[in-house]
Amino acid sequence: MADEKKSTKMPHSIIMENRKLLTATGVSDVDSFDEQSVTAYTDLGELSIRGNGLHISKLNVETGDLTIEGEIISLTYSENRSSSGGLLSKLFR
Repeated sequence: MADEKKSTKMPHSIIMENRKLLTATGVSDVDSFDEQSVTAYTDLGELSIRGNGLHISKLNVETGDLTIEGEIISLTYSENRSSSGGLLSKLFR
């Protein structure tokens, strides 16, 4: 069943309003979050959101919807986590 989830890709989009409200679709998971950063995973890679006073007001991984409120300073994508090989490969680099 995990293979079925990987093969089904959700469309991904980001809408930001006045750097105070960010709505993202296609989010498969949120790894970590605090008032300064949120790390979310999409089919297109890991998305890091940095800012001040960040608050997740909506998260639904079944539909892929994520809404964040606060002062948004930056958005950064990095490689997809599935291509990294997992935790063990990171430990033995």
